[in-house]
Amino acid sequence: MSEQVLDKETWPAEAEAAINDIRKHVKSAQVSPKLKSTNQKIFINLTTLENFEYCVEMSASGFRVVGRKYDDTTLSTIENMNYETPYALLNSISQKYRESFGGELMNKLLDLAKKSEG
Repeated sequence: MSEQVLDKETWPAEAEAAINDIRKHVKSAQVSPKLKSTNQKIFINLTTLENFEYCVEMSASGFRVVGRKYDDTTLSTIENMNYETPYALLNSISQKYRESFGGELMNKLLDLAKKSEG
């Protein structure tokens, strides 16, 4: 028996929250309008800053690339590992994500340092 963590209606809200967290560091991301969510998973179409398209499965196991274009689930489970967070997944597939995220972090640290100085 498989574990049901969220219901079919809750997955879209969880996916939108994950998308909002990464929105500044990807070209685009949205819930797949073609692939149906279930009580087990939902699919996110993602374009990295390098213009690479992916279909990402979000489930209780985490995030996993399942296709190399939108609405594609042809990659096998063996080929692609699950990541706990969307950040970890993006870190593994997008150099520009790392640069964008690192740049934002650096700016926040510099702002914090300026506030503490004066």
